[in-house]
Amino acid sequence: MTNDPKRRLAEFAAGRLEAAASALRGRRAPVQRANDVEGGKTLVLGGVRSGKSRYAEQLVGRYPGVTYIAAGMPPSDDDPDWSARVAAHRARRPSHWATVETGDVTAALRDADSPVLIDCLGTWLTRVLDESGAWEQRDGWQQRVDERLGAFADAWRQASVPAVAVSNEVGSGVVPASASGRIFRDVLGALNTTVATHSDAVRLIVAGRVLTLE
Repeated sequence: MTNDPKRRLAEFAAGRLEAAASALRGRRAPVQRANDVEGGKTLVLGGVRSGKSRYAEQLVGRYPGVTYIAAGMPPSDDDPDWSARVAAHRARRPSHWATVETGDVTAALRDADSPVLIDCLGTWLTRVLDESGAWEQRDGWQQRVDERLGAFADAWRQASVPAVAVSNEVGSGVVPASASGRIFRDVLGALNTTVATHSDAVRLIVAGRVLTLE
């Protein structure tokens, strides 16, 4: 294996993309049309401020009880913008929803006994890459990332409760200038593809409009 950090990042990203492509090629056709899905697993994709979170909340709003898994970093005085975003999300949630703020999204999903909303996979991946030492290129970080993403994919596939996951669609913009930006984009794209493979419906939100992806 090369010792060049940028080359190692590129090789890891390429491996994740190929794994996602292989999963997609082996995907079976869904039993139900996306717009007919009731009680299955739905992936909601969208860009920043696209309305994806609001739409996901509407999808699970018909249930009497919901487990909301907040996967991002907790609010901090060092980042008032992020704290404001977290506060806005908290204010929108119905009081009867149970909120789980955690970086262990896989365990929270497996333990859930009510419909689940995960918001969002992009912020969770940032935590995974950070905790795995990806930015510092610590030894074994690729394997640690693979293991955590693989465990989540298994939990998503095996989920027995209705589940909605929100994620960022990051593949439509320019190529990020930094190596860390490129690895985040590529790995998230691969994760989205894998999750979509095991979903009953995939919906893309663009400027508040909902597109059903077959």
